[in-house]
Amino acid sequence: MKKLLIATAAMTLIGLSSPSMAEGDAKVGKKIYDRAFGRGCGACHDIASNPQLADLIKAGKLDRATFGTVLKEGKNGMPKAIATIMGIKPVKKAGLSEEEAIDAVYTFLSK
Repeated sequence: MKKLLIATAAMTLIGLSSPSMAEGDAKVGKKIYDRAFGRGCGACHDIASNPQLADLIKAGKLDRATFGTVLKEGKNGMPKAIATIMGIKPVKKAGLSEEEAIDAVYTFLSK
């Protein structure tokens, strides 16, 4: 019974902290989007002729796995971006892993 109570309390705390963690991820994700490659992702992705990331994600046409693969490996004119992302000061300050940094950008674009 005691173990069940502790497990329930732990799950409740995790559940209560999740919204603020997602909000924090979105804030770091915005900083990544605004600062990557010095001019930000929007320098290319806010131009009509290039993929509109937020629209694709919101429409369910760009899943998290594909998004992460493109950031790591590049695609067509899109360079590998993960090293650049990991070098951004807010990412370093937050101590994010590559996957966490990708999640942060994806979360930002999902909102």
